[in-house]
Amino acid sequence: MDRVKSSMQQVPNAIPKVIRRTGANSLELEKENFERGQAVSINKAINTQEVAVKEKHARTCILGTHHEKGAHTFWAAVNRLPLSSNAVLCWKFCHVFHKLLRDGHPSVIKDSMRNKADLTDMSRMWGHLSEGYGKLCSIYLKLLITKMEFHIKNPRFPGNLQMSNRQLDEAGENDVNNFFQLTVEMLDYLECQLNLFLGVFSSLDMSRSVSVTAAGQCRLAPLIQVILDSSHLYDYTVKLLFKLHSCLPADTLQGHRDRFQEQFKKLKSLFYRSSNLQFFKRLIQIPQLPENPPNFLRASALSEHISPVVVIPAESSSPESEHVVETDDLVDMDVPVMPAPLETKFDDLFGTTAAVDPFNFSQNGMRKDDKDRLIEQLTREIQALKEELESFRLESGRLCQALRGRVSELEAELAEQSHLRLQAAGESEFLKAELDDLRRVREDTEKEQRSLTEIEKKAQANEQRYTKLKEKYSELVQSHADLLRKNAEVTRQMTVAQAAQDEVDEVRREMQEKVKAAQDIAEKQEKEQLEQLQDLQRELLSSRTELDSLKTTVGSTQQSSEVLGTQLVALESEKAELVQSLSKVEAELAVQGEELEKVQSSLGTERESGVKAAETLQNQLNEKESREQALESQLVAARWSGLQGALEEAERIITDSLAQINDPAHISCTSSADYLASRCQASLVCMDRLHSAREAFLADNTGVSELVRVVTQCGHLVGDTIVQGSATSHMVPVEQADALSESVKLCGAEALDLLGLMKQRDSLTAADSSRLKAALEAILAAAEKLRPRGLELQQGELGDMVEQEMSATSAAVESAAARIEEMLNKSRASDTGIHMEVNERILASCTELMQAIKQLVVSSKNLQRDIVESGRGAASMKEFYAKNSRWTEGLISASKAVGWGATVMVDAADLVVQGKGKFEELMVCSHEIAASTAQLVAASKVKADKDSVNLQRLQQASRGVTQATAAVVASTKSGKSQIEEKDTMDFSSMTLTQIKRQEMDAQVLVLELETRLQKERERLGELRKKHYELAGVAEGWGDGEEVTG
Repeated sequence: MDRVKSSMQQVPNAIPKVIRRTGANSLELEKENFERGQAVSINKAINTQEVAVKEKHARTCILGTHHEKGAHTFWAAVNRLPLSSNAVLCWKFCHVFHKLLRDGHPSVIKDSMRNKADLTDMSRMWGHLSEGYGKLCSIYLKLLITKMEFHIKNPRFPGNLQMSNRQLDEAGENDVNNFFQLTVEMLDYLECQLNLFLGVFSSLDMSRSVSVTAAGQCRLAPLIQVILDSSHLYDYTVKLLFKLHSCLPADTLQGHRDRFQEQFKKLKSLFYRSSNLQFFKRLIQIPQLPENPPNFLRASALSEHISPVVVIPAESSSPESEHVVETDDLVDMDVPVMPAPLETKFDDLFGTTAAVDPFNFSQNGMRKDDKDRLIEQLTREIQALKEELESFRLESGRLCQALRGRVSELEAELAEQSHLRLQAAGESEFLKAELDDLRRVREDTEKEQRSLTEIEKKAQANEQRYTKLKEKYSELVQSHADLLRKNAEVTRQMTVAQAAQDEVDEVRREMQEKVKAAQDIAEKQEKEQLEQLQDLQRELLSSRTELDSLKTTVGSTQQSSEVLGTQLVALESEKAELVQSLSKVEAELAVQGEELEKVQSSLGTERESGVKAAETLQNQLNEKESREQALESQLVAARWSGLQGALEEAERIITDSLAQINDPAHISCTSSADYLASRCQASLVCMDRLHSAREAFLADNTGVSELVRVVTQCGHLVGDTIVQGSATSHMVPVEQADALSESVKLCGAEALDLLGLMKQRDSLTAADSSRLKAALEAILAAAEKLRPRGLELQQGELGDMVEQEMSATSAAVESAAARIEEMLNKSRASDTGIHMEVNERILASCTELMQAIKQLVVSSKNLQRDIVESGRGAASMKEFYAKNSRWTEGLISASKAVGWGATVMVDAADLVVQGKGKFEELMVCSHEIAASTAQLVAASKVKADKDSVNLQRLQQASRGVTQATAAVVASTKSGKSQIEEKDTMDFSSMTLTQIKRQEMDAQVLVLELETRLQKERERLGELRKKHYELAGVAEGWGDGEEVTG
């Protein structure tokens, strides 16, 4: 292991040489070395081993963020880790990431917000697990997301949450609203911390010393960061709540107080439990909270508050560095210096002057025996020193030998390191080539990402443009409706004005006729008067002539003169009357002339006002027509733009569908041929509507709304047909799948061509949907070929099969009842005793079951007749059965099952009565009949009215069948027990050896039967699974479902 570590430490020394040969500059070398070192530390800190994260690796990651002033390298390395597939790996990542958020560079939080969505998805994914590291990872990720959001909203707070009171006041900007919101966010933050605390403790078994195990320390280690954060959050929350209570009413902050008191209880309990764990005692000193929470309603209680302080002891040397021994310190080639006590040992024995004269013969005059004792003492000391020296020599030799062995090992390791360095050099060349390839791939990926982003932006812009055009179109439609209403109003006014003009013309014509008649009358009267005047003048002339003649003859006679005088007076009076009547006629003519002039002047005035009103209305009509033309042009443009948007949206839908069928993830999607056929039929119907709507739009462009709806619906249906066709091809043989895939792709291409032609005004007339319809018909034909054989029945066949199966079921039940009656008579004639009693009871219960089944079939027929009568409408019964083919096939299958079950049960009862069958067969047949009748009831009642009388009768008959089935099973079991009681076991004549032999044989038989029972159960499960599959294929189960996968 040490060799591997040393080789890992030696590899980076060889890589710069290779890079230096390639001509890279020192900055790139330094950056690459930094990234490599960070990657190694991150991979060592975040691994799948269930042990706590080593502090030195986490410290290296923290220093790396300060070195590059961000977390780009950290996230580049983490994104390559399979965090979503290993819960322990994700847990240790959360621990390291929490340390970086607390102690790393301030830009770590901003750089990490880019990965917030990924962290949220990962938390949601791990949240599906209810135990283990998965649930803890989900809670921890939510805590980290909350921490990032808190620091983004409150940038004044550092990652480790260490702030002074002045900085805390500045964070709220002296605004009570800010302090209120900040308190809510801190309570939410602290709530997440407590959830992680509780989650970790609830996942540990506190009955054992989990804090001393590696797995327990792996779960408890992140709680150190949680304790540090929660202590600060508790302190700041208390101070902020005192500040809020000094500014706001107590009732307003009732919710804050209740929430804080609840969190206070949890935090105090968790701190107390953590302080008792051995793991935390040597790493952190956890503070203890007061017995009661602070009283915020008393302002002086703030002075009693003591901020909790978490103390982390000075870090001891890491265990990894304790066993490291430097080779330079193993051997000291210098001469060792004698310690001070050894230098003064001689002086202590003999005095300070003994160095000059150790035996002091001249001064002391010591006797001879004292000298001998001294010599012996010195000799012993010299011998001891020699022995000690010899031991030193042996020890030094042993150490030298050990050092030589160590040197040999180091030389061998050095050679191995040189070999590994050469290998690393070659691997570095290979890795560099791979790195270049990865860079190129990354550049290509970035280009594709940028292009994808541009495409998404264009799509969003088109979507916004479509939305705006849609809104504009709605406005134009509204304005068009308003103009139509105004046009109707103006038309009505024109009609009224025209009617008034017609009345004026009529009055004018009548006045003209009256004037003309008056003129004619006046002229006639004038003519008559002129004629009368002329007659009078002629008479006057004749009178004058007569007068002259009379005058000539006046002298003749006086009498004739008098007569003439009287005649003359009479004529003069007549003349005066004629003159008076003439003056009257002239006066009347003058009055009539004045009236005529008045009528003519009034007619002129009315004519002028009518002309002015007509001119005004004509001007308004012209203005309205010009506005209508402008709005009509705008409306045409808006209609065309709306149609363009719908066509583009349909193109996007079909293009997306074609892209989906080429997506590898689409391979797991499946569909049924019946559902594909229904989609094709709907698409063909929509194509006919599209053709009609296009023709209507070409004839009258005001019908664009119907064309837009049809185009959008057609895009959705054709796209769905393409996806369903591709999904159906995954369920069929290869040749048919290839043909169906080609038909689907051809359909998509034809749809895009048709939509492209319809987008141009010039080619809209020439756009032909026949090729697209042909492609859809080809897909429909392929789907019809792939449909189950049960769906190939015609309308008449389905209806006839229903009647035939129901009749066959009734006949089978009647036949079974007759056979049971016959068997009962035979049993009474041939059997005696217990056998006859058992057979009679079984056959009687079977007869009751047959009667109940018969009643059920009759009730089912009546209910089906009601369903057909109420649901078919004007269609015939066969058409109704064909329209509801799935329901009809369910009835057919249930009827077959009932008739078959009745026949099989009669055969089994016959064998049982004859003593050749098994009672178990009869019980199994009874259960099968119960299941078949339940299927028939379910198939009959699925379309029935819940208040139907026949449905109630059917349910009552079903309960009768269930009771009769239970009676058959009970009678069979009791008969079996009665017959088996006759064979009583008698072991009185057996010896001990025989009994032991029988016991062993019985055990062997029990084991064989258990093995056989297990195999038969497995075989029964496989048979049921295969029966379900075959029934699904035969009856088309799931054809109406959506695509799965």
